[in-house]
Amino acid sequence: MGFDHNNSVCQLGYIGLGVSDQNAWDDFLTQILGLQANGASEQGDRYYRMDENHHRIITIADERDDICLMGWEVSNDKVLETMVERLTAAGVEVSRGSAEECAAKQVSGLVQFVEPNGIPSEIYYGPVVRPEIPFNSPRGISAFNAGIQGMGHIVLAVNDYEETYNFYRDVLGMGLSDYLDFEMMPGFRAFVAFLHCNPREHTLAFAAAPAPKRLLHFMVEASTIDEVGTTYDLCLDKEVPIAMTLGRHTNDYMLSFYAKTPSGFDVEFGAGARTVDPETWTVQRHNSVSIWGHRPPA
Repeated sequence: MGFDHNNSVCQLGYIGLGVSDQNAWDDFLTQILGLQANGASEQGDRYYRMDENHHRIITIADERDDICLMGWEVSNDKVLETMVERLTAAGVEVSRGSAEECAAKQVSGLVQFVEPNGIPSEIYYGPVVRPEIPFNSPRGISAFNAGIQGMGHIVLAVNDYEETYNFYRDVLGMGLSDYLDFEMMPGFRAFVAFLHCNPREHTLAFAAAPAPKRLLHFMVEASTIDEVGTTYDLCLDKEVPIAMTLGRHTNDYMLSFYAKTPSGFDVEFGAGARTVDPETWTVQRHNSVSIWGHRPPA
């Protein structure tokens, strides 16, 4: 793979979700999605593990019920300084994470800023990894596809499409995978950009769309199709609302379904996505979300 990680972020390492009911989220993340709880900070933020990293998802007590943190990884301290220079040149105010903040996030160094849509963000390097402590899903999920591909992907409703695109392409160094141009609802066409920063077909997607929350959905990728099926059945058995039924997407070929989280936005649970190689990849444009399925429940 020809990713130039001397000039870009290399993965979405973790997200922070500001939630009004951490206990409901604890049950949802562990007993429905199958992540592993991994302790809490002194401030009460709760950590959840998907692989050898200390955490991939953090829940933070917050009444907004929306995304409240994005953590972007770079390969080393030198690239972190390159990112600081780029952010500063773009007029973004940057602050250095304290030793206590680095310890709380289990990283070697980090900087903090606010991206164009008002979401607090961090760029970090040197996460703590514990390969000697195998991931242990309370639901028996064998593994999540994380590692060098990061926690999964997120899809955002943004204020200004061009400003957002220019920021993530030119400042954070992400690459364009494809566009989606489709009728999101009667009378409204959505134009969505999908960006990558590692082999995952897209790590970030966004559209300038009317939405009550900034986060439209986040995605976690299991290792087998059967784990998607058993999780779908579990949602039906536990009466977790299904937002979209099983289907396969046009752009990343992910076989997945969407469920409602305790905060009202969606989670996509999938498997089997294709990957990108920037040396051979050509940008595509799609006019439909899915090859088949992904329908609203009857």
